[in-house]
Amino acid sequence: MSLDTSTLYLVATMVAAMLGVMLLFFGKQENIPALKWWGTAYLLGAASVALWTLTGDTFGQTFSLALNAVGFVACGMVWNASRVFHGRKPNLPGLVLGAITWIATGMMMAPQGSAMRMTIGAGIVAIYATLTATELGSERRRTLQRRWPTIVVPVMHGFALMLPILLGDLSWPHDDTFSSSTWVTVFSVELVLYAVATAFVIFMLVSERAVTAHRTAASMDPLTGMFNRRGFAEATSRVIEREANAGRPVTVLIFDIDHFKSINDRFGHPAGDEILKLFAAVVVNTLRITDLSGRIGGEEFAALLPCSLEDAVIAAERVREAFESSGIVDETGPVDTTVSIGVAGGPAGTELEVLLAAADTALYQAKRGGRNRVEAAEELPLSLEKWRRKTAGIARQPQERSDVARVA
Repeated sequence: MSLDTSTLYLVATMVAAMLGVMLLFFGKQENIPALKWWGTAYLLGAASVALWTLTGDTFGQTFSLALNAVGFVACGMVWNASRVFHGRKPNLPGLVLGAITWIATGMMMAPQGSAMRMTIGAGIVAIYATLTATELGSERRRTLQRRWPTIVVPVMHGFALMLPILLGDLSWPHDDTFSSSTWVTVFSVELVLYAVATAFVIFMLVSERAVTAHRTAASMDPLTGMFNRRGFAEATSRVIEREANAGRPVTVLIFDIDHFKSINDRFGHPAGDEILKLFAAVVVNTLRITDLSGRIGGEEFAALLPCSLEDAVIAAERVREAFESSGIVDETGPVDTTVSIGVAGGPAGTELEVLLAAADTALYQAKRGGRNRVEAAEELPLSLEKWRRKTAGIARQPQERSDVARVA
């Protein structure tokens, strides 16, 4: 069965144009600049291929070179869209370099050298495809399993373009009819597949980023930028398990800003919000980068420190002193910035809920003792049932395997 090349190119053009309109629509709808870049690139490339297919060499070599140059600009826009998607600035010189190279080499070559022009053009597209794959695959936050389509699709596109042309140059170096051979039909089919696959990759990336943003928003406190109660619990559970596996203790701190209600009543809620943001900054800047902290409700904050109780008390004192010396002054006078802190620590595997309960008891002792002080829990929490069940299950597995082996 023979396939008409012009028809296939027009099909590829229509598919690319529809995808371009869709990308532009969603880019405008969701205010995503990268989608606008991708949509414009699709429409530009579709227009270039359509005009080249319909007119051919009717308007001469110069017009044909210009149309192809527009297509290379579209390839450069796809690469720049990948840069914009990852928050980088567009590379405008690189955007037009491929088109300039194409026009310069095309003007210097004889009209009969169609096979060589095809090789150069495919090489330019392959370079842009490689750059796109590198850009899409460079985001270190993504695992290789999740981002493999972003690398494979552009690379396969460049490979599909270059391999048959290189084989043609090696096998039929003087055969100018190679550009009208079966490989051209393969190229036109590959264009359709590449357009669809690239759109799939784009929407996959956008969807994954949206899911990540929503998940982050659900775990973060919008006022202070710290973890909220849910995010703090999820993050600390991983740290507690890691420290438990290593047999190391963990300690929890609970902070409560003193007389916060009177601050709101005296200065207003906007001033209270500023106090909350100030305290959050003090906690983050005073504790270590390995310590986790969050706002767990109102004026109450918490932190998990992978260290002993004694070291945690010292860290809590640093936070208390730093907040007290903030030195905020209003037109009515100085603003009291003091905090009461409860500290509780436990052996490896102690659950977060147990540590929080013990630290909360110590916090109330600090408040009853006059506020602006640090109190450590007098009794260590000993509820280790979850960890004991887990470690007991792990210990039973080798024993069960040994029993089965003896029976066998």
